Amino acid sequence: MLLSVNSMQKMLTIISNVLKGSASKNGAASEVARVVAARTYADFTAEATFDVKKCDTHRLDDAPPTKSVLTREDALKYYRTMQVIRRMELKADQLYKQKIIRGFCHLSDGQEACAVGIEAGIKPTDHLITSYRAHGYTYTRGVSAREILAELTGRRGGCAKGKGGSMHMYANNFYGGNGIVGAQVPLGAGVALACKYLDTDQVCATLYGDGAANQGQIFEAYNMASLWKLPCIFICENNKYAMGTSVERSSASTEYYKRGDFIPGLRVDGMDILCVKEATKYAADLCRAGKGPIVMELQTYRYHGHSMSDPGVSYRTREEIQEVRSKSDPISLLKDRMLANNMASVEELKEIDVQVRKEIEEAAQFATTDPEPPLEELCNHIFYNDAPLEVRGTLPWTKLKSIS
Repeated sequence: MLLSVNSMQKMLTIISNVLKGSASKNGAASEVARVVAARTYADFTAEATFDVKKCDTHRLDDAPPTKSVLTREDALKYYRTMQVIRRMELKADQLYKQKIIRGFCHLSDGQEACAVGIEAGIKPTDHLITSYRAHGYTYTRGVSAREILAELTGRRGGCAKGKGGSMHMYANNFYGGNGIVGAQVPLGAGVALACKYLDTDQVCATLYGDGAANQGQIFEAYNMASLWKLPCIFICENNKYAMGTSVERSSASTEYYKRGDFIPGLRVDGMDILCVKEATKYAADLCRAGKGPIVMELQTYRYHGHSMSDPGVSYRTREEIQEVRSKSDPISLLKDRMLANNMASVEELKEIDVQVRKEIEEAAQFATTDPEPPLEELCNHIFYNDAPLEVRGTLPWTKLKSIS
């Protein structure tokens, strides 16, 4: 642990006094602890530059930078955000196994650098749409862990009023959470078309997985986006196994960043938040300059199975999962960088971990005690500004009252 010069001088003075007999050992120990605990912002490195892996490129004359500047403030924010996503997903796993969460549930632990890195590379006013593995993106787009877990448990305080569940969460400039494989990609191209039509200088990050990458509708979206030069970042989260089939067995070409053919592409280390951030910023700047669209492939890894019904070890080994955890975990990579460059202390990061655990436990408590939406709410919110939809003779439940 590194200390500032002033803190070090104080400690040396205290120790010197003890050796001279002018202070008790217990008192000195207390004073040393106080000095260490009183470390100020100035004791830490405020900003550092890190090398990041070079991105593979397709039809590009340049590439994202291979160095990334990281401030202490951003580093702590990224660390905390990734920890919240990790803990939230692990809590969802627990609630699912307790049969409190039911239905489809796709977890993203291991892929936190994708969600947090993309958010760091775009603006809050930009747009994002993704597949059903959406909990992390819902959080980075501004929805609280409390609202996300309540949505997972189908409660009234959920971000979609308890009606959407795991796959259908929304926020400002965030369009889900989509349950049909690949269907969000044409929608994302449509959002990008709106950005261009309205001349907003905004972009749309449109995400899909390696399993969806062979869908015909994705190539149709590529074609229209290229013809109209839409500000769309097509992002393939390649976690290598889709729903349970390795990319080598499912795809004749596993170079997903080249799939756009006539569209520029990038292949990015999706386990490194700084690499994802720099690549996303590069892609967003290209789109804002009217040179979109672009395809990005994030090489990442999920620790859980495809969904909660998939144990995740029938098509890969436990040893493989553990190796990725030990060598490439996105949270550990950021933590090691921070500690090695004196951007934070071990105690400070442990305190963040404690706060995150407490936040998730409180969110889970809310998600299991908040009431379910009443039955009379069933037909609300079909249209954003109208009364509940009523069609003669087809909605007998609108006359019923909930007893929950």
